[in-house]
Amino acid sequence: MDIQWYPGHMTKTKRMLLTQMGLIDVVIELLDARIPLSSRNPDIDTIAKDKKRVLLLNKADLASENITARWEEHFRQMGFFTLPVNAKDNKKTGGTAKLAALLKEIMRPKVESQKKRGRINAPIRAMIVGIPNVGKSTFINQLAGRAGTITADKPGVTRGRQWIKVGSDFDLLDTPGVLWPKFDDQQVGIRLACTGAISDNVLDKITLATHLLTLLTDIDPAIIEKRYRVTTASLAGAASATDESGTSNEVNVPGEINTPSEAALQLLTDIGNARGFKMKGGVIDLERTAIILIDEFRGGKLGRISLEWPE
Repeated sequence: MDIQWYPGHMTKTKRMLLTQMGLIDVVIELLDARIPLSSRNPDIDTIAKDKKRVLLLNKADLASENITARWEEHFRQMGFFTLPVNAKDNKKTGGTAKLAALLKEIMRPKVESQKKRGRINAPIRAMIVGIPNVGKSTFINQLAGRAGTITADKPGVTRGRQWIKVGSDFDLLDTPGVLWPKFDDQQVGIRLACTGAISDNVLDKITLATHLLTLLTDIDPAIIEKRYRVTTASLAGAASATDESGTSNEVNVPGEINTPSEAALQLLTDIGNARGFKMKGGVIDLERTAIILIDEFRGGKLGRISLEWPE
């Protein structure tokens, strides 16, 4: 199975980004702090190659604090400005105030140059980009201090560009969430699907849940065992099994999604049994179990979890 999800409006969005880049001083890219690498659109590096860049690690409250700090340092070494933020709890984290201060500092040389030429109080023009459902609209609403954009807990809501006034200092260009046409590594597609960046109609819930279980068990089996009162020994053993060449039997083949392993399906069944999700005849409702697992991961009920980290 091959995960690809690239609605037609995303091609139009990419063209729009290119045409608007000449108006922009700085590009702000929102990433999902749980998957900073997978949620980075590689096209943006090409589109915004000559611009100042700020990476915001959103949903930092759902990610491992220690691993997020490692990502911050990783991106700084690459030459990006970076901040961890939580768009849904801005008052607590102060992310928008920190971003405003950072933008002023980044653009200070240009602002001072404009003042010398008589251009006083010329606003900084920033473009904000990000993959679908990364929290971009929510963050913009916090930054602007009003509900200026449409928000929804599903990918692909913002359809057209919007210029938003942020105080007297900034003009912010919002853009629709955009993915890239092909995931060369299907593990990227799995991580995006787990966090909700890809439409839930692309991959069936049971398959997605089994891949999520494999990821979580590989990170720390206690995540699943404490929450659902089950043992992960069989899946942990399968995930670490190697053949005679020393190659893991569970490595995903680039370009396709492996079918769920028997160990992962059994673990999902065990969770459903522990929760009492049974249908007629005592059959475990795997669909309901999968939905609960995915929702609880996305909602942070399994703890602060990062699905990837800098090497």
